[in-house]
Amino acid sequence: MDIRLINIGFGNIVFANRVIAIVSPESAPIKRIITDARDSKQLIDATYGRRTRAVIITDSGHVILSAIQPETVANRFMTSKDAHSED
Repeated sequence: MDIRLINIGFGNIVFANRVIAIVSPESAPIKRIITDARDSKQLIDATYGRRTRAVIITDSGHVILSAIQPETVANRFMTSKDAHSED
């Protein structure tokens, strides 16, 4: 099993194999997902009080808020994937 960790900002790291989606928090359906996760105690706020720019959804149903752009998280995800494929 290949373990890949992705930095989502401010020293917070996510296990890459558990990530299902990285989305922007702007739309109403995503805001509803965040509210539902907060109500069910499955929301992880990794923004350190900053504005939420990316919402990461995991296969366990947890929703993680990040203060960095979704594109940046995705690029880190792809860079990590490329580095491991060269090994």
